[in-house]
Parts: sequence; C-alpha cells; structure tokens
Amino acid sequence: MKKMELGKSGLEVPAIALGCMSMNKLTKAEAERVISNSIEHGVNFFDHADIYGKGKSEEIFAEGLPREVRREDIIIQSKTGIRNGYYDFSKQHIIKSAEESLQRLNTDYLDVFLLHRPDALMEPEEVAEAFSALHESGKVRFFGVSNHNSMQIKLLEKYLKQPIITNQLQLSLTNSGLMNQGLFVNTNFEQASDRDGSILDYSRLNDITIQAWSPFRHGFFDGLFVDSDDYPELNAELQQLADKYDVSKSAIAVAWILRHPANILTIIGTMTPIRLTNIVKASEIDLTRQEWYGLWQAAGNKLL
Repeated sequence: MKKMELGKSGLEVPAIALGCMSMNKLTKAEAERVISNSIEHGVNFFDHADIYGKGKSEEIFAEGLPREVRREDIIIQSKTGIRNGYYDFSKQHIIKSAEESLQRLNTDYLDVFLLHRPDALMEPEEVAEAFSALHESGKVRFFGVSNHNSMQIKLLEKYLKQPIITNQLQLSLTNSGLMNQGLFVNTNFEQASDRDGSILDYSRLNDITIQAWSPFRHGFFDGLFVDSDDYPELNAELQQLADKYDVSKSAIAVAWILRHPANILTIIGTMTPIRLTNIVKASEIDLTRQEWYGLWQAAGNKLL
C-alpha cells in the first residue's frame, strides 16, 4: 500500500482509507472481518463521524476491532458539526462530540478530528478554544475540516494554534469540479465556475491533504457510475484499463484520483472484504497522462 504524509503532521497514512459510515449495519463478527481484512491490506486508517449510524458505527468498530491490534498501529479519524437539523461548531458541542466519540470508540485519543460541514454561525475563536482544549488534554492529535472552501479554512487558521492538515471533499471521475475549474481558466464554460475557492491549489500551497469521499458516485449521492447504464463511454474506458492492469473497474476509478500530483487520499466505504481487496490494488497503478485524460473525457468532459 502506497503511503503518504497527512499534511505536514508527520503522520504517515495509507493512500486509501476505510470509511465507516455503514459499519452500524454489521454484526460484531462482520465488523471484525472487515477491519482485519482492511489492516491486512495496509488500510489502517479508519474514517468516522459522530452522525454515522447515530454513533452506532463507532461503537461497532470498537467492538469489532481485533484484540491483537495495537492502538498505535491504526489511525482513527472522526468528525463533528452536523446535528439534527442544523450545524454546530460551538466550543461546547465540539468538545462534547469528541469526548463522546472517544467513549464509543473505546480509545483515549483521536488521531484526526474534522469539522464536518461549514457552520454559517461559526465563531472561529470558539473553535480555536475547543481545538486547544482537546489538543492540550491529549484527546486529539491533529485537526482538519470537511467540505470547506479555501477562505473558510483561512478564517479558521487566523485563530487556530494547530494547523489544518486535511480537508475531506467529494471527488470522483464524475464529480471532478475541483480539477475542472483549473482546466477551463479564462473561458465562459460552466466548468470554469469556481465554487470552491480554488481549493485544490490552495491545499497544495498550504500542505493540506485532500481526502476524496464518494469516489464511485455521481451527483450528490445520486448513485454509482461504475457499471451504470448512464455512463457507457466511461465504463468502456474503465473496462479497457481494468483489463490492461488486471484489476477491477473500481480500482481504476481510485487510481485516477491517486494519479493526481496533489497526493489525494481516497476514502472507500465498502463493508465487503473482497471488494476492498480488489480496490486497494489501485495503489499499485500509475496511470499515464493519456489514460488519465482519457478517463476524464469519457466521464463527459471535453478538452479545449
């Protein structure tokens, strides 16, 4: 498994992480198989959030974690901020959420803790106080955000003592707006619209690792593009490369993300061990420029 540094934290992580949003649907025995298989293939980075399964996903993870696995040999990340009908970045909620995640995960610390979605009522001074309290108490090692643009991060950074080392963003072959904006600079095409504050370039300039979520979905949770009749050209291109590299089409879709020089980490949410086994082969593939652009165009994009 290819390794990378998360931001400039010194924390070494695999290029592929396991998203645990659906782990609440598993039994303890099933969770143990998923976790064991993941670690066996070098995927020792596990992504959680307080809202996943209303906290049940974190509980099942703790129950299913094999006893022989040492805490220092795995990386646990969780997120906070989404509540029932609103977002909350208050100091009280951030600290309470982190402590409750620690309890559910049965661990003394989180390696990484993220702000899940931007809170319009955020007071960065409060966030800074919460982060400092969690860091100084040893409950959180590093911090990041999710679904934030560059100016939102910059506002936080004005007050934080700790660096923002990562930003979790939706990215896939069919949701490639982060990259499209740069490819259509100085045009009137829709793809030139900058909806994210040039977050890709901002992240590279500021040593922030992007974590790609939903690498197989199109739209906003609209469905999977792999094997979808709605994307015949893309699936034909995926199949051609899958045959060439002797991997699955899903592995090629992840390899497309990993090929980008920004060193983007990819989060896969499968709870099926054999599917993870097949997908992680993506870290062994280095697509050529022609192949990368070919996939991008097959997804419905056009070069100028």
